[in-house]
Amino acid sequence: MNKTIGILAHVDAGKTTFSEQLLYYTKSIKQRGRVDHKDSFLDSHQIERQRGITVFADQGMFTYGDSNYYLIDTPGHIDFSPEMERAIQAMDYAIMIISAVEGIEGQTEIVWELLQKHQIPCFFFINKIDRVGADVEQVVQDIQTNFTRDVCNISVSLSENGVMNQELTEFIAERDESLLNHYMEEGYSKDRWLGMMQLLIQENKIFPYACGSALQGMGIDDFLQKLDQLTVTNYSNEGSFAGRVYRIRHDDLGTKITYIKALSGTLKVRDIMNYGDPENTVTEKITGIRIYNGREFKAVDTVGAGELFAVTGLSMTTVGDGIGALQERATYEMVPTLKSKVIFEPSVNVKEALKYFKILNAEDPSLNVTWEESLQEIHIHVMGKIQLEVLEQLVKERFNLNILFDKPEILYKETIATEVIGYGHFEPLGHYAEVHLQLRPGERNSGVSFHNACHADDLSVGNQNLVRHHIFEREHHGLLTGSPLTDVIVTLLNGRAHNKHTTGGDFREATYRALRQGLEQADNLLLEPYYNFKIKVDLDHIGRVISDIERAHGSFEAPRSEGNKVILTGRVPVVTFMDYNSRLASFTQGKSSLSLTFAGYERCHNEQEVINEKGYNKDADAEYISSSIFCAKGQGYTVGWEEAESKMHGL
Repeated sequence: MNKTIGILAHVDAGKTTFSEQLLYYTKSIKQRGRVDHKDSFLDSHQIERQRGITVFADQGMFTYGDSNYYLIDTPGHIDFSPEMERAIQAMDYAIMIISAVEGIEGQTEIVWELLQKHQIPCFFFINKIDRVGADVEQVVQDIQTNFTRDVCNISVSLSENGVMNQELTEFIAERDESLLNHYMEEGYSKDRWLGMMQLLIQENKIFPYACGSALQGMGIDDFLQKLDQLTVTNYSNEGSFAGRVYRIRHDDLGTKITYIKALSGTLKVRDIMNYGDPENTVTEKITGIRIYNGREFKAVDTVGAGELFAVTGLSMTTVGDGIGALQERATYEMVPTLKSKVIFEPSVNVKEALKYFKILNAEDPSLNVTWEESLQEIHIHVMGKIQLEVLEQLVKERFNLNILFDKPEILYKETIATEVIGYGHFEPLGHYAEVHLQLRPGERNSGVSFHNACHADDLSVGNQNLVRHHIFEREHHGLLTGSPLTDVIVTLLNGRAHNKHTTGGDFREATYRALRQGLEQADNLLLEPYYNFKIKVDLDHIGRVISDIERAHGSFEAPRSEGNKVILTGRVPVVTFMDYNSRLASFTQGKSSLSLTFAGYERCHNEQEVINEKGYNKDADAEYISSSIFCAKGQGYTVGWEEAESKMHGL
């Protein structure tokens, strides 16, 4: 049986140490490394060992019982959350490590929300019980209060041969009516109860926990034995191959390595695989298959369902792609809210550097690397300052390039509040294309979507697909600050082409002009990123916290008490709250907790101030032009956006 387990936690909860112990106890590695000794097996990158944190989601392998386990050790620092989320979608089960001393921390709550969103069954391991201040009971209470009431202790209630004590027996029976009736009439049956417990875990209805010390090796062997008992997968090698890309890397020679989780069927070297957008499917041959354990790998000829592996030969893959029979792309929630400009030494060839950043972007698509042609600048999206520091080291190490990053800025977006129709016409001598687009406000945080209401009698299906392609080929600029356009429903209403004069690029010009001409007519809005926050403080400090939130233009729900603490939840702009954690810790003397999760984009609280600060001139944007070009007497001439509609041929 193939099982993929992921290890997740807040930074410094003992996640990598726990992973090392699992690999050691199963004889996958010969000696246990330690993060503080800079010799852990999975934190093998020099940057990780220098900083003592996990940056990359590396994987190990071990065999236990009758199962092959693929173990993914994920980053615990919030700046590398996108890497962690991408790994989550390859997991069958998650093990969340929580410190018995620090308890539930900010990143722990983010991890829990992501696991619930992606429906990944979760085990809890309460770590560091050997440390002064450890309080397992309090941690369990916090899990029940903040996450789920349906937690059960498997350390003492489940034996090695699968027999449950009365407490666990009744806990399971209470969650299934037929099992409860069986219990009342016939009593406990080991196999039936164990099978039901496995099912309830798979369905995210119960969540087992155990405790121990990863550093001392306490409780690890017992936990692994229980984990093996309670986890099952049902992968089949029958049928067509289907898989999901969850990671991309490049080796020292620049070869692209695509990491895949196989969901069904088998895959062999030299098999032909389809992937990508259904309308732009890529077909390529698998030239090699690798099974990784840390940084080492072995080449194999065949892999089957449930396995984690990497392939060479796929040149156009992106993280989240479905492979083979799976066409649906994965979606990700962890979105950077900051952007920064790359600063180079004068001698650096910027276009050469852009090539390197495109490689990094393939490996981490949340970077969203963009080239600003008019400024001759590279911009990237990031989660925070630690990520920028790591990127500086990474670029130096991999590409021998000295770079710095400008101070990160908030990543704003723009949308519209009114429905309009935009018209674009491109007809210089020898060219011809016309596009009519309806623009409507979409739901908040829905992005840009496309609908087609154009008849094939007016515009061929091929040219209709071209318009769609140009809508999605890049982020489009809004009019207020030049920020990316979002939350807009674009509908192709009509279009025109010429059998002789329409050539490549004409529909790009017409589509961009139609989009821009529509924005000129619309009521444009500036959006900014928001956090959902959860703050836990002593009653003495709640007044100060409420005042801070109000000053930060946030909103909150009624405070609620939990023991001698008060909990406050709400929403607040990222820009006003991104540095609040240190301030909160200062005036509460560290006796507080703050959890921040990305809550999407909402109307900017200081729109005009930001517009003035950005100083964007929509008429000077070389990439976007609102006017159209028509032709008369063998010569092209420009028509301003205000008059373009009256000149259109398709009306």
